[in-house]
Amino acid sequence: MEKTGSSLLDVTYLDTLSYQDTPVHRLDPRVKVLTTLLFIVCVVSFNKYELSALLPFVIYPVVLVALGNLPLGYLVKKVLLAAPFALLIGIFNPLLDRAVLIHLGSVEISGGWVSFASIMLRFVLTVSAALILVASTGFNAVCVALEKLGAPIAFTVQLLFLYRYIFVLADEAWRMVRARSLRSFGGRGTELKVSSLMIGQLLLRTLDRAQRIHLAMRCRGFDGEIRIARRLRLGYRDLLFLVGCSALFLFMRLHDVPRWLGDTTMVLMR
Repeated sequence: MEKTGSSLLDVTYLDTLSYQDTPVHRLDPRVKVLTTLLFIVCVVSFNKYELSALLPFVIYPVVLVALGNLPLGYLVKKVLLAAPFALLIGIFNPLLDRAVLIHLGSVEISGGWVSFASIMLRFVLTVSAALILVASTGFNAVCVALEKLGAPIAFTVQLLFLYRYIFVLADEAWRMVRARSLRSFGGRGTELKVSSLMIGQLLLRTLDRAQRIHLAMRCRGFDGEIRIARRLRLGYRDLLFLVGCSALFLFMRLHDVPRWLGDTTMVLMR
């Protein structure tokens, strides 16, 4: 439980990364949100057996990590933290789809293994793109950008509150578990009855904390609108980034770039 709590709280480091001043951080949040959404749509729209065509999309997160001065190791750890969910989705594909799809010499690879690899690659690309978006923009700015792009304000406010206060809830649960472990020895205090009482106590504390947070926000004049210090202003660099990335994503989606490069190389070598 302690590891889970510390991992959840460590996600707030993404907002700290958004305070940097790099070409990626200076882009308009609306442009980065639109680009990320288009990237995710293009990646997930591929056929389940497509694998080689997904490889060129690795360029986008790699370039953003380099230009945005983002810690690659930290992002990889966060991707791996969510990897079990993708594994549970695709782990049964090799058992359900045994039709041979690829022959590598004497080795036969079934369609299940290809679709499993495709799912994992798409998972890594989409999750890394979302993490890079938050790390280079900040979650407040992401919510403001969504609102400016037409998302309902109720949705953006609830999304922001969920992101902010899930860490408060995790911290509260972590302290309760730690207090229980300090007051018990061996396996005592881990019974179902004790766990259910702790969950009920956590619910009561959550309701009390929510009431106090609501009153504090009302006292500070919160009217339901999200505000950030930075003014949103589109420039020619933002438009160039949006148009260039969109054209690149659409080209890579409509053309199998690795196959095209291979065919071109074979033609030139003749």
